[in-house]
Amino acid sequence: MRFLTPIPPDRRVRRFTQLLAGLLLYGFTMGLMVRAVLGLDPWDVFHQGLTALVNRWVPLSYGAVITIVSVLVLLLWIPLRQRPGVGTIANAAIIGFTVDLTLWLIPPVDNLPVRIGLLVVSVVGNALAGALYIGAGLGPGPRDGLMTGLVARGVGSVRLVRTAIELSVLAVGWLLGGVVGVGTIVYALAIGPLLHVLLPRVQIGTAAAAREDDLEYQEEAR
Repeated sequence: MRFLTPIPPDRRVRRFTQLLAGLLLYGFTMGLMVRAVLGLDPWDVFHQGLTALVNRWVPLSYGAVITIVSVLVLLLWIPLRQRPGVGTIANAAIIGFTVDLTLWLIPPVDNLPVRIGLLVVSVVGNALAGALYIGAGLGPGPRDGLMTGLVARGVGSVRLVRTAIELSVLAVGWLLGGVVGVGTIVYALAIGPLLHVLLPRVQIGTAAAAREDDLEYQEEAR
């Protein structure tokens, strides 16, 4: 059995370009949300709290911790018999580095209106980034794959499993000192609807699916 899921044979240049753009934007917007200091999304609350804990003994950057967690989550795919895609591996390798680069380029901000602006840009940009890399069709991120793997094994519905995972990492991250605030609530409420609107606009279908859609359109036009 192959380790990676097959790469779709069509539109590969667009797929890889969109994947890279989405992952870079995802890491950039995660860094902006940290700089807003108004609360992070559940997984990043966990990453931030874990970074504070680990740095008591080992000096690791926030981005390095994100990368390590991604690899550990990928190991949980093995008993779930999940196969990563090339996009899954790229997700684990790129996002943490991009977050660290963003935090290095953008200093801490004290001005509240600017912080609110950073929060808005980060949430909207993060949704677009997620839509881009998911829409590329080259494999889900490590954390999304964990959710879908558990659902596939009959643990529960998508809503139940995702809620359980995110509440768990949020609680642990908060106990470890991760920032929970209005941004956490805004992200939780906005990310789903934004993805719902953006994903269909950037999702890359297969050539066969595109031909079927074209045939259906021609039939309707007659």
